[in-house]
Amino acid sequence: MATESLVEEFSLTELDRKAIDTTRVLAADAVEKVGNGHPGTAISLAPAAYLIFQKHLRHDPKDPNWIGRDRFILSPGHTSLTLYLQLFLSGYGLEMEDIAALRTWGAKTPGHPEFGHTAGVEITTGPLGQGLASAVGFAYSQRRMRGLLDPEAPAGTSPFDHTIYVIASDGDLQEGVTSEASSLAGHQELGNLVVIYDDNKISIEDDTDIAFTEDVLGRYAAYGWHTQRVDWTKTGEYVEDVAALDAAIRAAKAETGRPSIISLRTIIGWPSPTKQNTGGIHGSKLGGEEVAGLKKALGFDTEKNFAIEDEVLAHARQTLSRGAAAHEAWNKDFDAWKAANPDSAALLERLESGKLPEGWTEKLPVFEPGSTMATRAASGKVINAIADELPELWGGSADLAGSNNTTIDTAKSFAPERRSTDSWSASPYGRVLHFGIREHAAASIVNGIVLSSPTRAFSGTFLIFSDYQRPAIRLAALMGVPSIFVWTHDSIGLGEDGPTHQPVEQLASLRAIPNFDVIRPADANEVAYAWRGMLELTGTPSGIVLSRQNLPIYDRSAAGFRPAEGALKGGYILAEAVRDGAEVTPDVILIATGSEVELAVEAREELAAKGLAARVVSLPSHEWFAKQDAAYREEVLPAAVAARVSVEAGVAQGWRELVGAHGEIVSLGHFGASADYKKLYSEFGITTAAVVAAAETSVQNASN
Repeated sequence: MATESLVEEFSLTELDRKAIDTTRVLAADAVEKVGNGHPGTAISLAPAAYLIFQKHLRHDPKDPNWIGRDRFILSPGHTSLTLYLQLFLSGYGLEMEDIAALRTWGAKTPGHPEFGHTAGVEITTGPLGQGLASAVGFAYSQRRMRGLLDPEAPAGTSPFDHTIYVIASDGDLQEGVTSEASSLAGHQELGNLVVIYDDNKISIEDDTDIAFTEDVLGRYAAYGWHTQRVDWTKTGEYVEDVAALDAAIRAAKAETGRPSIISLRTIIGWPSPTKQNTGGIHGSKLGGEEVAGLKKALGFDTEKNFAIEDEVLAHARQTLSRGAAAHEAWNKDFDAWKAANPDSAALLERLESGKLPEGWTEKLPVFEPGSTMATRAASGKVINAIADELPELWGGSADLAGSNNTTIDTAKSFAPERRSTDSWSASPYGRVLHFGIREHAAASIVNGIVLSSPTRAFSGTFLIFSDYQRPAIRLAALMGVPSIFVWTHDSIGLGEDGPTHQPVEQLASLRAIPNFDVIRPADANEVAYAWRGMLELTGTPSGIVLSRQNLPIYDRSAAGFRPAEGALKGGYILAEAVRDGAEVTPDVILIATGSEVELAVEAREELAAKGLAARVVSLPSHEWFAKQDAAYREEVLPAAVAARVSVEAGVAQGWRELVGAHGEIVSLGHFGASADYKKLYSEFGITTAAVVAAAETSVQNASN
């Protein structure tokens, strides 16, 4: 399902060659001016990047968000100039002053490409491996969108067919996350993914032979990829055979049943006179003498900086007219599709607008009080209750579907049909994802799906394994993309598996990530509102944290209790302080999350018997609560009530600012153990009795 190249036949004119060499010189100038950066790869990859943007990539620089475009991902984000210079040449809005402002305050050209900051940048890259791993998610989403909107179209004929091009480095190929994601890409037979691997054999520590000598193409062949090699050193002299690379790209696009990787043997920094093929040109400026030598070797004026001939720029910016023509041709196909598929067209319009369907919240389940249910089970029921209303929602688990409750029961698995098993029925257009035991790739792939489509994807695993996902989670937060992470087995409450699987510090560390929402609901009805909140927010990723053990479903009609809808505000009065049957100003406030809310509710009753009126505040999301106005936060946690207790089965970090100087924190400052969860809570002092004692102490502290 790859797209046609922009040009039918390969050619490389003198103006093309001049444009390529100009980008080499500009890369050297930009890094020299700022004094730091990564010029070497941008210099040697100039022909490959130019070839993609000028000859193959279907794109319209005047409409960077055109849904019919191909996608380009620069996985080694440190060589950001490789991308910036093509955006400049192609007419995306970057001009020479932007190239000259590389890596400086307020520039459109930061040190690594940043999604949402520079037009034409599809994803924030920098941590090696993330770009290539998320590119697999880009390929997933293209196939899912095609299946959602145009499943019957013959291969290569749908307006939703496009190709994902990736440039990857030695560093990308060494990172473990790319191994996970590339294995999945081969399994999924993602024929719309084309990777150019810059095999230059140089990293910061110079020759990669000191640490990296594997047969990369052999590994990728084992993953099920289509592999090719283009070696610009094969003659004994360095010859940039761009025609051979062009032929390899065309062959890769013709292979529609497998992802493709092209190993391109380059010499980093060529033709820099003394620093080419060394680690010295990888991550630092060349120096004035070396820059002059590069310019001389390429036939440029050594006295001129940041210069481009008008004729060269005009030639390169023919991408604007080619892009407009490609867009116009696509529009004709798109209009024909809309006319033939009005319901699908209406769905696409809604998805592109970012709106959820009218009345979808009416499908959210309401759980009857008086029984118990693990919040992980409630989450699974919510997903299945809304799945028919939200076809954009899809996801799955890292081999923990039964534990995470992430399966849409009526849907097929997303995989080639021949991957079906006795347990799972597969379809290339399915919506149940199976990541295998690849937690890091799962998070990166979900980021790629959400970045490149208007669908909403989620991945599931145990909370403890969020540690494996942290780089991708952080990037989701940095980019502000609404990926959803489902984490179950949220505490020592998972019991007998013991300390290796019992999260202790994870809640606090995840809450420390800016622009990331952590939601730990207390009962089944809070779970429903947690999902509503996550789906209604489009500028932040979210992690929902769920219990293994059953928790009570609260009777919201009982005296003092409040509706679960308060969970949407992150924190709310679950049970008001009551004395003699009347609601009163609390003597103490008990603040809890998740399974520990049960302890606070029980403590409220015991404190009442001792003459102390306690308010229970359920605080499923610190982040959502912090976004409320000061008046609401004061209503829930009035400053006048200094006696406060927090209770959470995790480390204490983050709670002091909520309980204040007179407050007490019931927490866990050490790792867990292997035993029944009730025994663990008892042995570790996270009990109703501990909350009662802490409340009495806090009341006394506040009165002194």
